[in-house]
Amino acid sequence: MHATMPLLQQGTFPALRRDRLQTLQVNLGYRCNQACLHCHVNAGPTRREVMSEATIDTVIDYLSANPLASLDLTGGAPELNPGFRRLVLAARALGLHVIDRCNLTVLLEPGQEDTAGFLSENQVEIVASLPCYLEENVEAQRGKGVYEASIRALQQLNALGYGDPDSGLELKLMYNPQGPDLPPPQDALEQDYRKYLLETFGIRFNRLLTLANMPIKRFGSMLVSKGRFEEYMQLLRGAHRDENLGQVMCRTLLSVDWQGYVYDCDFNQMLDLPAGLNDGDRLHLSTLAGRDISGEVIHVADHCYGCTAGQGSGCSGAF
Repeated sequence: MHATMPLLQQGTFPALRRDRLQTLQVNLGYRCNQACLHCHVNAGPTRREVMSEATIDTVIDYLSANPLASLDLTGGAPELNPGFRRLVLAARALGLHVIDRCNLTVLLEPGQEDTAGFLSENQVEIVASLPCYLEENVEAQRGKGVYEASIRALQQLNALGYGDPDSGLELKLMYNPQGPDLPPPQDALEQDYRKYLLETFGIRFNRLLTLANMPIKRFGSMLVSKGRFEEYMQLLRGAHRDENLGQVMCRTLLSVDWQGYVYDCDFNQMLDLPAGLNDGDRLHLSTLAGRDISGEVIHVADHCYGCTAGQGSGCSGAF
């Protein structure tokens, strides 16, 4: 795999500082039942990096000591971590909103048959990856059979009340482009998704979120291999909008890796760029209990243009 960090250090992205912390995003490990082409984590079935029970305890201790609004669980497939449910229950007991970033097909894996029910019982918001509403495009990115399994999982979630506006069970779908292009307008694309999925499969969801592909890990390496890396970077830089800087996720989110070290976002975590809280030195979550990080420097590089290009992009979709 080609390293992209050396290509992202031109240093033209504007400086950023933190607002009040609202969300702890925890990567429970890089193990996944899929190996998608666009994956910025380079996750897959052979990865063995999984957050330990002791580190999950550290996360729970931090949540208990710091007043936050949300716990955002990601991976890999976070549900495959044996401590996933314990962490969800602890966060809900503390009154936090919990988000599960789910690839959908994991809900059909052996041993995961009751995961959807667990999520609904605990009112966990699901942000589900479905990079297109058409089978051909999904399988080009995610592999043969993934589309049909994803549809079955969505129907299972709908049967539990997910996607029903009156149920309180939020189901959001996540789109990303097939290649080195910016996402189309989010609202218009949402209507296309809604119409096709409802008419074809009877599927309901609450919102569509669009996410630009980040020029890192598996996707970035593919761009380098095809000689298109700089072309894509020029697209992102040229589409940058200063007005998006105030809404980027790193201002109010802290990312935690499977070992408990902290980063300004999940993308920085994958580039091994530590949070800018300690002059660039790596910090462990266990050292931050009770610390107010408002106003602290955010570690930026040129991949950050992926969040400020066009309509904006991040874990919550377009701005």
